Amino acid sequence: MRLHLDKPWVPLDEASVARVPGQLGVYQLADDDGNVCYIGFAGGRSLFGLRSELAARVGAARAFRYEVNMQYQTRYRELLMLHRGAHGELPILNQAEPPLRLGRLG
Repeated sequence: MRLHLDKPWVPLDEASVARVPGQLGVYQLADDDGNVCYIGFAGGRSLFGLRSELAARVGAARAFRYEVNMQYQTRYRELLMLHRGAHGELPILNQAEPPLRLGRLG
């Protein structure tokens, strides 16, 4: 079982986002250097799922990748824990959000 989200990066622009399904799931945004700068999710309150969440972030990052996942809250926290374990901190844009209680992956 793969834990890391390792799909290829896609440019974060309106044309690319228009091809994203309107389903629940998680996503990552990357900066100009290809480093993860944000991890987010499209949940039950997202009007058009991943598509609307990513459309709202066009211009905030260079690229994105996503995973359709019905267990989006669990997967979201798992991706945050993986990032914190690998880099010692949350992605830069996640640091401005209210803190979550995250466990540790061993």
